[in-house]
Amino acid sequence: MKSETTETDSQLLLEKAIFTLGVIVSLLHIYFNIFAILPNLLQNSLHFSGFALLCALVYPLRKGQSSRSGVSLFIDLSIGVIAAVCAIYMISMEDAIYARGVHLSRSEWIAGTLLIFTAIEFTRRTTGWIIPVLIILALTYVGWWGSLIGGVFKFSGLTAETILFRSIYGDDGIFGNIARISSTFVFMFILFGAFLLKSGAGEFVINLARAVAGRFIGGPGLVAVFASGLTGTISGSAVANTASTGVITIPLMKRAGFEAKFAAGVEASASTGGQLMPPIMGAGAFVMASYTQIPYTTIVLYSVLPAILYFATVGFFVRVEAKRSHIQAVEDENLKVFEVIKTGGLPFLLPISVLIGLLIYGFTPTYAAGISIVAVVVSSWLTPKRMGIKAVFEAFALGARNMVMTAILLCSVGLVVNVIATAGIGNTFSLMITNWSGNSLLIAITLIGLASLVLGMGLPVTAAYIVLGTLSAPALYNLIVDGQIAQIIASGSLNEDARAIMMLAAPDKLELLTKPMELAQARALLDSIPPDLTGTLRDMVLSPESAMFALLSAHMIIFWLSQDSNVTPPVCLAAFTAAAIAETPPMATGLRSWKIAKGLYIIPLLFAYTPLLGGSWPQILTVFIFALAGLYAFTCALQGHMENRISLAVRGLLLLLAVALLKPSTLIFQAAALGCLVLLLVVNLRKKSGAG
Repeated sequence: MKSETTETDSQLLLEKAIFTLGVIVSLLHIYFNIFAILPNLLQNSLHFSGFALLCALVYPLRKGQSSRSGVSLFIDLSIGVIAAVCAIYMISMEDAIYARGVHLSRSEWIAGTLLIFTAIEFTRRTTGWIIPVLIILALTYVGWWGSLIGGVFKFSGLTAETILFRSIYGDDGIFGNIARISSTFVFMFILFGAFLLKSGAGEFVINLARAVAGRFIGGPGLVAVFASGLTGTISGSAVANTASTGVITIPLMKRAGFEAKFAAGVEASASTGGQLMPPIMGAGAFVMASYTQIPYTTIVLYSVLPAILYFATVGFFVRVEAKRSHIQAVEDENLKVFEVIKTGGLPFLLPISVLIGLLIYGFTPTYAAGISIVAVVVSSWLTPKRMGIKAVFEAFALGARNMVMTAILLCSVGLVVNVIATAGIGNTFSLMITNWSGNSLLIAITLIGLASLVLGMGLPVTAAYIVLGTLSAPALYNLIVDGQIAQIIASGSLNEDARAIMMLAAPDKLELLTKPMELAQARALLDSIPPDLTGTLRDMVLSPESAMFALLSAHMIIFWLSQDSNVTPPVCLAAFTAAAIAETPPMATGLRSWKIAKGLYIIPLLFAYTPLLGGSWPQILTVFIFALAGLYAFTCALQGHMENRISLAVRGLLLLLAVALLKPSTLIFQAAALGCLVLLLVVNLRKKSGAG
């Protein structure tokens, strides 16, 4: 009994320590994000130090350890203190190292080495073994075994001193650009989400979803879709989204009559969409903005319609399954939208509106998030659930705790990105993708999709996007741009400077350049240009705006494909989380969620082949409307059901209509395909339920 009491006291003391440290870490970040301007390296080292200490307390040395002895806790805390002290010490010695001609003293060797090892250890604790192994392979590649291999990846080794210096002080190192994203945008938005949750926004989201969608046929499934989309604006995490909304939506769906595996699959798929839904989009939007130098507001604006398409796809699966399983509307949903908004909407709607307004008016995301946090607290005082000092401190602690894994990951993955940049692996890998794909954009996207699936088995989504973006975005960008240039060549509308470049590269093709030609012929002509002139041609032909949206398309394709690890077996954490709630077999649930989340694979093709990103708004809306219809046709074909059962022949016809609606074509052709789909739906509605 005494032993149990002591253990309980120790656990309470540990929780208080985590709470206090979380509050301190959050206040520190607010200080240097809102009130002070610190050098990037110093800010990022303080960021890493605070979360290293928190990680030592939150994640024990041995995974699954329910309680820790005094000795175990002392070891964990010592590792955290070592990491924090070494990080701050190394940054404080930067000027001295440069003064010595970039040479490290013995103490700096020791501190730098300990810093790398503790970063690897904390990454292991938070994300498993895959990233630590990648870090070790990367560091040893540039220092040792890269010089032993042959071929394009051969790399003459760097000295250990150079590796250590670049790993810590490099622009892509542990305290580099990705760590800066983590210490600014990502943390402030995670903290904003914590304040929303503490203000009761999570409960409001569920109630609003039930009020809006609960009374429709398949309503509980639509509630999951709607609630997960709104919750995604708060959490930006598929697993957190599944855990928070799934405990309510999955039992609702099961009670309504949905199969348990389907209910879990819908929740996992919808929650995955939370990372695609602006304005937060996990950490991906901030990383993308940093990599591409495209404004965050532009990325968020052009992400809205694709996210709606994704959620619509999941909603179509719910509707079709409800009709197929003869599930009726739920009669006990008596919530009214206005009443829900009146009782709990302000702490959610007002801060979100403030955030979006500030971003539109050009304020930085960090500043906008800070003001929006204040708006959460102020708006809560207009409701019965007012946030006092205690609730504010709890939100500070919750935000810091929710950030631990992301902060450690984004700092540590810089060690891999630094090696990729140093050794030029990204350019080499991009050339390999171009060669393997045979200049086919579709094959390149397929290869990247397979790579994202493999990486996603061991990497969190953000890390998978960072690695894939660094390796394959240049190749994808070039293929997208070359496709646009081929269309311009085919139309015969090349400008004079570009025509001069083409004449230098292929003087025997001069006559072809003055008149329209077949697209395949234009592509072959473009492929005949030497690689050293292709880059010059791209700069001459494309406007800066067109080049920007081609780059955005490349990164959005990679970002969307990176999400598939949430719902695709064998490792699909969101699906496994949903399976635990639904009490269904994890792997079978993963397969079901993979089927429902087909939008993850179809919508990136729209980024590649249509003006959904970067076109004029009439073009974008046209693509959106036809894509919406095409995704419905695809869902019905896959499920073998519309409002009533359909025959095999109709399923085949629907599949053809889906391709016609999704594939770029003439407006008349797509309008005709849409008319055929509407006609099929009308005929199906007139059928008796259950007819073959």
